[in-house]
Amino acid sequence: MPKYNRQFDLNQDELSLIETALRERSARLVDAKAVAEHGNVSQAHIEDTIRAGEELLGRLHNQKVFYRPKKQVYIGG
Repeated sequence: MPKYNRQFDLNQDELSLIETALRERSARLVDAKAVAEHGNVSQAHIEDTIRAGEELLGRLHNQKVFYRPKKQVYIGG
């Protein structure tokens, strides 16, 4: 059975493109959810898909290494 590649080499622009695409997909799904009838099976599927996309965005965010100067006072914001 083939193994998945667990190591990816993405630059900041490529990662930003992926995040933007996930956010746009989520926005379209939210619009589709608003159109779907309440309690419909498709609405539950849409909610699950939105949740999966948000979890993926969270995992991508948690893997980022944010820059902090070591010799200067860091002022966040």
